[in-house]
Amino acid sequence: MNTEDVRGNSKHGPRLDDQLAREVEGQLKGGSGGGRADEWREPEPPADGEPEPGWIPAGHHGVDSGDDRDPDRREIRARIGGYLPRDVFPAGRAKLIAAARENRATDDVIDTLGGLAPNVTYPDARELWKALDLLSAR
Repeated sequence: MNTEDVRGNSKHGPRLDDQLAREVEGQLKGGSGGGRADEWREPEPPADGEPEPGWIPAGHHGVDSGDDRDPDRREIRARIGGYLPRDVFPAGRAKLIAAARENRATDDVIDTLGGLAPNVTYPDARELWKALDLLSAR
């Protein structure tokens, strides 16, 4: 019998296989001790006066960074734009909503477009993003 049949892996030796298994044990078992099997691999706690580290980058998931390239704004533009064909412009609120409904837009997209001024025609997507406060800097 070869070693691959016993361990299922002929790339590493048994000692390295065991070490690699211990390193991912916390992730596989979902333990409350974090994702690191070895304590020395845990990130250091913040020093006095420093904020707690977080997993959400600034400008994401509801944190307004004020930057037009903000990931949330980019995602919203992409969602709305996905339901509007390019040839819909120039268009007003009613035409934009009709086009979005025709493309089976979600309720939140329809609600966002419903918040546009009723008697304004948007010549292109850039003007639409400007009216929705989603204008990209590019």
